[in-house]
Amino acid sequence: MLYRHLGKPIFFKMDPEKAHHLVIGGLNKSDLVPGGSAAMRLMYGVPETADLAVDLFGLHFPTPVGLAAGLDKNAEAVGGFSSIGFGFMEVGTVTPKGQPGNDSPRLFRLLPDEALINRMGFNNKGAEAMAGRLKAVKKRRIPVAVNIGRNKTTPNESAHEDYRQCIRTLYPYGDFFVVNISSPNTPDLRSLQHGSELSNLLAQVKEEMALQHKQSGTAKSLLVKIAPDVSDGELEYMVHTIAEAGMDGVIATNTTLSREGLRSDKAGETGGLSGKPLRDRSTEIISRIYRQTGGKLPIIGSGGIFTGQDAYDKIRAGASLVEIYTALIYEGPEVNRKVHAGLRKLLRRDGFSHILEAVGADHH
Repeated sequence: MLYRHLGKPIFFKMDPEKAHHLVIGGLNKSDLVPGGSAAMRLMYGVPETADLAVDLFGLHFPTPVGLAAGLDKNAEAVGGFSSIGFGFMEVGTVTPKGQPGNDSPRLFRLLPDEALINRMGFNNKGAEAMAGRLKAVKKRRIPVAVNIGRNKTTPNESAHEDYRQCIRTLYPYGDFFVVNISSPNTPDLRSLQHGSELSNLLAQVKEEMALQHKQSGTAKSLLVKIAPDVSDGELEYMVHTIAEAGMDGVIATNTTLSREGLRSDKAGETGGLSGKPLRDRSTEIISRIYRQTGGKLPIIGSGGIFTGQDAYDKIRAGASLVEIYTALIYEGPEVNRKVHAGLRKLLRRDGFSHILEAVGADHH
């Protein structure tokens, strides 16, 4: 209620990117002020419950609802986001070298559609800067995934070097890693999802993860984030390649280039669309992946989740965990409690005692 009546009217009068930086800055400061994170947890925290806590990738997720990549690009507010009810979060997308991203304006609110379009272009301060910030986080309350990408100026044939460099720099600080080959805002990046480019890239990143595991003695999981804008054949090939390469899971999906059914006057802006219009397509992709792999490849579902029902649809389709992004912008941090309560109610309605019993239930 506080966000809807006080925060949102202020933020939505501002330029979207300025509002974004204000939120990140505020969450960062809340963790630095004595008692700040405790106050945030009191206002927005979600208590862990036995029916929704998930153990996956060798990690404990206090709730199945995480924060998608793109909001905390530089790991500047890990403490703050950890205090407002998320069960895990992704930071990034980070690239080896810092880069400014695309020209502004590059973030747009589509109010009638409850959606966003962004063409940020992997703007971030680089892997070394992120490593310093993650190292400084004293107490980590939730798993933190590092989402990695290539620099804009790096050609695809050398992309593996960028991904490997990110892993080398950040391996000690991420709880798990996500290979982002699906952003529509870096030229030619999505072509890494297809053909031999995909299998070559995954072999390289897998090799780097194995090297870091050997040196550190700690194994960490590696997932791949895929796009929703693929044909059935492309998806089948992609999933087969990801599974064959020994990846630990898939995040489905990134933003879409589709503009079907939009009502906003901002619909013509280029970039990736997130929010409610993506909900059904991302759920369909999850369902296809689950079916193809027989449920053996863990899926994190992302795209258009605003309610407990939205999250539950993705879980029943095959997702073991889910992520939100756009709903946080439109609904504020209260959304986590709403989704959590909705999920518990739906589990009880269907006679499940634990959320993992519902994973892929639509296929059984």
